[in-house]
Amino acid sequence: MPKMKTKSGLKKRIKITATGKVKRGNAYRSHLAQNKTTKQKRQSRKLSMLSASDFKRYKELI
Repeated sequence: MPKMKTKSGLKKRIKITATGKVKRGNAYRSHLAQNKTTKQKRQSRKLSMLSASDFKRYKELI
């Protein structure tokens, strides 16, 4: 059986750290920014880690 291909949409959206964790961007950033608080916009700039329960679903896509 050949190897499974990585989903090309996913590989553009995540980064794998050296320890094997998954970094991802935050949601609610694309538009309607005037309705969001400054704190919400500032804190969503940083990348966040994918939770362990979500990682199980993502593992077959990576």
